[in-house]
Amino acid sequence: MPRLLTFYLAKRIALTALLIETTLCVPLVMTSLFQQLPAAAVRGGLLGPALLGTMPTVLYLALPMAVGVAVALEFSRMSADGMIAVLYSLRLSVWSLCAPALVVAAVAVGAGYWLSSWFAPTYVGQMHDVLYVIRNSLNHRMLEPAHFYTFDKGARTLYFQRWRSADVATGMFIHQFSAEKNEEQIINAEVAEFRPNEQGVVIVLSNGSIETIPRGGAALRTANFDQYVIPVDMQGSGALPKRGWRGIFELPMGEFFAARPIPAWDPRGFAEWMSEATKRCCIPLLALSHGLLAIGLVLTASAATGRASAATTSTILVIPLIHVAILVGSESLVRQNPQLVIVVGAAIIVEFAAALFLIWRQNANFPRIKEPALLTAALAG
Repeated sequence: MPRLLTFYLAKRIALTALLIETTLCVPLVMTSLFQQLPAAAVRGGLLGPALLGTMPTVLYLALPMAVGVAVALEFSRMSADGMIAVLYSLRLSVWSLCAPALVVAAVAVGAGYWLSSWFAPTYVGQMHDVLYVIRNSLNHRMLEPAHFYTFDKGARTLYFQRWRSADVATGMFIHQFSAEKNEEQIINAEVAEFRPNEQGVVIVLSNGSIETIPRGGAALRTANFDQYVIPVDMQGSGALPKRGWRGIFELPMGEFFAARPIPAWDPRGFAEWMSEATKRCCIPLLALSHGLLAIGLVLTASAATGRASAATTSTILVIPLIHVAILVGSESLVRQNPQLVIVVGAAIIVEFAAALFLIWRQNANFPRIKEPALLTAALAG
């Protein structure tokens, strides 16, 4: 196929795949985030980290399906417009017609492996950091008035009456225990201002009092203050508070394979590792198999002259069905039984074989039909 025509068709397929990827992933991710995150999390600035932690994984999981559907749409258009017949008339083989799709699929495979091996593991932890902040009420703008909140494993309890502004609350009550001083403190303040910094959050209390009770003692000391400062381990202006654990899905490719659990010692961890490995290693490769299968299905179901059958449009639905089936198998079946990874691998091999067979059939050279003997004799006479 001429280089200019290959570039033109590859650009059309790539733009269609990009459009499908965007229209599929953006609504899906945003809907999922708004279902998981409360409204206060959006006010607290957690939407950005959650989006960055979710989008790369969804992108590499959906990219092969977008490429397959884009190839099917482009070849359906070419078939309906009679362009396939024109290309055949230029003595181009069906393998030459596959060149633009193969170029786009190869780029998609490379991008998928980059996303799954480095980019997604690097940022996927931010979504879990956001969930950690939400579950432990570590963002001060997510705190609701007239609710008791505990921090530092129950050593500190916080309560306030209402918000005056986004960072200023009134009617603050704090009960805390100091292990260093071995005493309890009850703090009441009219106004409390939350000031984030790089290390966390500082609560600046104004116009209040402190009641101190030594542990094991009966003496109560009371002191009034105009301003009192308390540091709190919450989400500050820097990075999100870190969790005390790190998932296998957060490891880049080198560390990921080095952290492979031993099945006899940790069967559950090994099953999760195998599921993650299946998705990282197999899903990006589907961009190539989906693209070839789309070509084979469209060329088989349609006519090169443009008189396409009704089955041409329905072939586009085959790609999402196959992709979802393999994705569910990688996520659910392998997690239940790691040995079922053979089924996922066999499904991908079968798809490749079916795609190559369908394309080969369109490129086959059938023997010429011999003329009937009687007709030959009649013509000779």
